[in-house]
Amino acid sequence: MIKSVIPFATATTLILSSTAMAQDVVIGVPNWASAGATANILKIAIEDNLGLEVALQNGTNPIIFEAMDSGAMHVHPEVWMPNQQNLHDTFVTEKGTVAMNPNTVLSDQNMCVTRETAERTGIEALSDLSNPVMAANFDTDGDGMGEVWIGGAGWASTNVEKIRAQSYGYDETMQLVEMDEALAMAQVDNATAQGENIVFFCYTPHHMFSLYDLVTLTEPEFDADQWNVIQPTDDPNWLELSTAPTAWDATKLHVFYSLALANTQPLAAEMLANVSFNTEQVNGMVYALSVEGQDPAEFARTWVDANADLVDAWFQ
Repeated sequence: MIKSVIPFATATTLILSSTAMAQDVVIGVPNWASAGATANILKIAIEDNLGLEVALQNGTNPIIFEAMDSGAMHVHPEVWMPNQQNLHDTFVTEKGTVAMNPNTVLSDQNMCVTRETAERTGIEALSDLSNPVMAANFDTDGDGMGEVWIGGAGWASTNVEKIRAQSYGYDETMQLVEMDEALAMAQVDNATAQGENIVFFCYTPHHMFSLYDLVTLTEPEFDADQWNVIQPTDDPNWLELSTAPTAWDATKLHVFYSLALANTQPLAAEMLANVSFNTEQVNGMVYALSVEGQDPAEFARTWVDANADLVDAWFQ
C-alpha cells in the first residue's frame, strides 16, 4: 500500500541498520513535541528497568514503520489513528510485523479560530470558508485569497486537510499553508496580539488550548460512508480520488512496536504492550516542551522519577 515510499524508506533503513545493530532498542522520533517527550520517556524507562541500550532516531511516519518492519527500528512512540490507518493496515494487518499497543490517548482534530476572530467575522462553520467574502477576512497578503494553516509538511493529517478543503470547497478561496508547527503558533501569537483574524488546524493534546481562547468551527458529524481518504503513499491520484466532507472521526494515539522484539528483547516487548498515558499527561508534555522550552531528555528524566508507580506498572 505504500509502494511509493518504500524504495526511499528501504534505503534509509539500510543506513539505520548499523544503529539498530549497535543498540538493543531503537525508538523512532517523529517531529512533534508529544512524540519527542514520549520517546524519551520510553528510552529512560527501558534503560532504568531493563538495563538495555536504547537509541533515539528521527524519522517520518512511513520511515519508522518501514524500519520497524525490517528491524532497523523497534518503536513508534505516538501513532495517530485514523491518520496512519494505511500504515497500520500494511504493517500490522497485512505483513504482521508490527503491533499496536491497545491503550489509547483520546484526541480531537478540528479547525479553529480565535474567539476575537469569530466575533469580528461571524464565522461559525468550516464551510463558511468557501464563501469568498468570508475568506477575504483571512487574506493577509492581498492576493485575494485567505490563508489557513493546515498542518506541518509530511503529516498525514495535513494531507487529510487538503482533502477536506477540496470537499468543502475552500481550496478555491483559501491558500492551504503548510509550515512547521512552531512557526504556525508564532503566527497565532502575533495575530492575537495585533487583533488580526486567523484560522488554523487545531488538535488535542496540545498547549494551544491553554494559551488561547479558541472556537472550533462546526461541521457535520463524522460519516464513514462519506470519508474516502487515500494517502499519497497509496495512489498518485490520491487527492482526486478522496473525499472527506464531514468532521474527523474520534482520534486515538497509540504506541506501536516491532514484533521482532518479542524474540530479541522480550521484556521490552512486554513493556511496550503495557505502556499507557492519558490525555492530561500528554497535554503536560506538550506544554513543557513547546511553551516552557524544556529539553526533552531532561523533562523525561523528571517525568519518569515523578511517575515511578505508573512506570513500574508497565513492567509487571
